[in-house]
Amino acid sequence: MVYNFNLGIGWASSGVEYAQAYRAKVLREIGKEAKFIFTDMFPRDNIQHMAENIGFLDKEVIWLYVFFTDCRTSPVTYTLKQLEKTFASQKFTATKEGTTMKYTFPGANIYYVAYLANNDAKENRVHRVEMVSNGCLIRKDYYTYCRIYSEYYAPLDNKAHLYQRRFFNEDGTVAYEEITDNDKVMYQFPNRLICSKEELVGYLVSCLNLTPRDVVLIDRTTGIGQAIMQNAGQAQIGIVIHADHFSEGSTDEEHILWNNYYEYAFSQHKHISFYITSTDTQNHLLKQQFEKYAKISPEIITIPVGSIDKAKHPRKPRKKHSLITASRLADEKHVDWLIEAFAKAREQVPDISLDIYGKGGEEAKLKKLIEEKKCSSCIRLCGQQNLDEIYQGYEAYLSGSTSEGFGLTLMEAVGSGLPIIGFDVRYGNQNFIDDGKNGYLIAVHGKMERQERIERLAECIVRLFTEADLQAFHTHSYKIAQRYLTEEVKQKWNKLL
Repeated sequence: MVYNFNLGIGWASSGVEYAQAYRAKVLREIGKEAKFIFTDMFPRDNIQHMAENIGFLDKEVIWLYVFFTDCRTSPVTYTLKQLEKTFASQKFTATKEGTTMKYTFPGANIYYVAYLANNDAKENRVHRVEMVSNGCLIRKDYYTYCRIYSEYYAPLDNKAHLYQRRFFNEDGTVAYEEITDNDKVMYQFPNRLICSKEELVGYLVSCLNLTPRDVVLIDRTTGIGQAIMQNAGQAQIGIVIHADHFSEGSTDEEHILWNNYYEYAFSQHKHISFYITSTDTQNHLLKQQFEKYAKISPEIITIPVGSIDKAKHPRKPRKKHSLITASRLADEKHVDWLIEAFAKAREQVPDISLDIYGKGGEEAKLKKLIEEKKCSSCIRLCGQQNLDEIYQGYEAYLSGSTSEGFGLTLMEAVGSGLPIIGFDVRYGNQNFIDDGKNGYLIAVHGKMERQERIERLAECIVRLFTEADLQAFHTHSYKIAQRYLTEEVKQKWNKLL
């Protein structure tokens, strides 16, 4: 069995979760059974819906908190009618308000608010129910096909204070309880008391009864790495590296500053069977640094975090002068630079267009910037979508990121023959862009100001659409994509496992 550990997942997941989804597909196809274990709390959504959205199967997903019950990973199927039956003979009035149903009980100073699954007003499936008594939130019940857990609240400092969670088995019996006081937490089981979430993760790992035939892959170690390693027994442990692993500005000939996400895993190299990088460039660099700064030579393997089943060619002509970018709408992706560069390039190429795919915290800010640049007619915020059959409709891909461990969207873009414009930074852009052959790598230096970056991006957009042989660029991107065919990646996983 291959056990994969991560923290969270969401509707706008990061590249780590998408990398895991690609891995799940490859492991399925080579006949290796795998589980993907997530350890964050998900009070707003059902984990199954978010996991299914990016390609996981229900049987592959383990949620830390439900692991200790007999409930299975499931979509929400619990209905409003089932909920109403629990009211017994009480009289009630139901009022639908958008994606919620409010229940009031005549003569009782209490009401319930049922939140519908996936915030869909057309659904009658219940994700959670909040109970309010005398104006105070006292309880929340969470459902899939049954009630999986409840949260209990009491008023404190004029706020609802969470003090307890109960996790249930299918038949409604209590499997265990969580007692919480701000950042302090305890878990009470019938036969043990666990005094931290980290210890709870360790207990889960110990319950897996791992053997030398099992492989544990840790995609994120923050808050869980030590507990996993201490309880993994004789299983093989691998660390998957998803980002740049060190700070170049804080590294000299004597000392290296590792990325804090990987520092612990690097310090525990004696207990790590192998490290996985996405590119040979990062692999070679990390090997050199381990030898230079730590005098060790651990096993480091290159396996791309994604793969392409086959090259995708457009069924109709690509939209002329069209650009696409896809990422979380987060500050570090610098989508605002792309918008400003686009507006500047539009002065020379008036018919260009840009579609931006993804969701994130910067969305409102980006929308405002598009309006300020008077580009609402030619820049679209397209939200989170499955891009499998979308890339090939565009002529080129834009990247504003200044650091990518791999860049799944870059791989997907070249798989549809798109040239790419991006900065000459490790590792993704350098991996997928051959400067002048399938796009442009923009040279950067430490003191390069924001405006200069925007100007260089704009110049490359203009150059691409006025000087480049786009057909030759498309052909070269397809050539690069051949390195990342699924069959190649399968062979790498088979060899490792």
